[in-house]
Amino acid sequence: MNGFPPAPEQLVTWHNWMSPPFNKWGFRNLVRLRPSITVSCGRGEQPLAEALQDLDGLSFASECGLNVRLDEHLLASHADGFIVLKAGKVVYERYFNGHTANDRHIMFSVTKSLIGTLAEQLIHEGKLDPERLAGDYVAEFAGSAYADATVRQLLDMAVGISYTEQYDDPASESSQFGYACGFQPAPAEFAQYASLYQYLPTLRKRGEHGGLFHYVTATTEALAWVMERACGEACHELLTRIWKVIGCQRDGYFMADPWGRGVAGAGFSGTLRDMARFGLLLANGGQHQGQSLVAPEAIAAIAAGADPAIYAQDEDFSHWIPGASYRSQWYVINDHSRAIVAGGIHGQYLFVDFESDVVIVKQSSLPAAVGIFDADNVRALRAIAAHLKA
Repeated sequence: MNGFPPAPEQLVTWHNWMSPPFNKWGFRNLVRLRPSITVSCGRGEQPLAEALQDLDGLSFASECGLNVRLDEHLLASHADGFIVLKAGKVVYERYFNGHTANDRHIMFSVTKSLIGTLAEQLIHEGKLDPERLAGDYVAEFAGSAYADATVRQLLDMAVGISYTEQYDDPASESSQFGYACGFQPAPAEFAQYASLYQYLPTLRKRGEHGGLFHYVTATTEALAWVMERACGEACHELLTRIWKVIGCQRDGYFMADPWGRGVAGAGFSGTLRDMARFGLLLANGGQHQGQSLVAPEAIAAIAAGADPAIYAQDEDFSHWIPGASYRSQWYVINDHSRAIVAGGIHGQYLFVDFESDVVIVKQSSLPAAVGIFDADNVRALRAIAAHLKA
């Protein structure tokens, strides 16, 4: 995007912003390409304390069997921004590829975990019943896969649904989701739905709900619709209550679908430090300067996790984060540590290790949605937390 206007071959557009090399600019400038919904930062930035350490040379065991330095891994895995907090203080922070501390970067499916946190808070407040059927809240789900699924089953990706999360297949359900929400323009043969409100009720049931883990981005959108019907507020309004208090430096934003609905499954953008501030809030039990923004019971419900055996049935996901479980839109690690992980395609992460009191955020522009660096990203996060716990 150099020049006025840029040369045609360098122009980042709605059509190419998710593809390399255009994604390095597109991921931090989505608000200039697509409609958005603001999550206000409110009264202004509250600086984060710093106690900087040199972690460049910290090494971890890569999946390929080699010991890899953190600085080498960040370069190889197309990191745009990387920050580590220990006991609430910034100990390490790096930016790459033109990304700066003031840029907002799309977090893709890390957005799911923000929504899951808000849902657990609504449950704690008695505004959302995890055992009620989604169809009780959203009548439009009648006949769809979601009609007879409970809210808890939506939260934990335990919905029996005919859906494939295949990003490189233009005919897959996840691609149809991408067209309906406005991530990419729909090819003429797939231009069926003008909004997620139209798309979600068309998804059909396959098998029974419960006792399974089936990762479906559309399920988070269904959850968000249920939440909004239950409490009478949009998800961006619920998140704003937190964002405007925790000292964020910039407004966050949700990408909006063509009908102006916030994309709750993959559409949130924020600065590196502001994402870390949200993680720090969870690490501190939902407290910020004496004010309770998220109930500790809501955080505990997430951190308790679920049955790892159910998660382990999915070979791809269990390879990515071994030994985890999935609870309330978070990956939960409860082996020798106690940590929660939010992960998004192209290398986005929010990691909170309660035992080590460590929060890490990674923003990236990997060329492929999923790939060889995914498992090593998690290995690096866990190695940093273990090092700082010692």
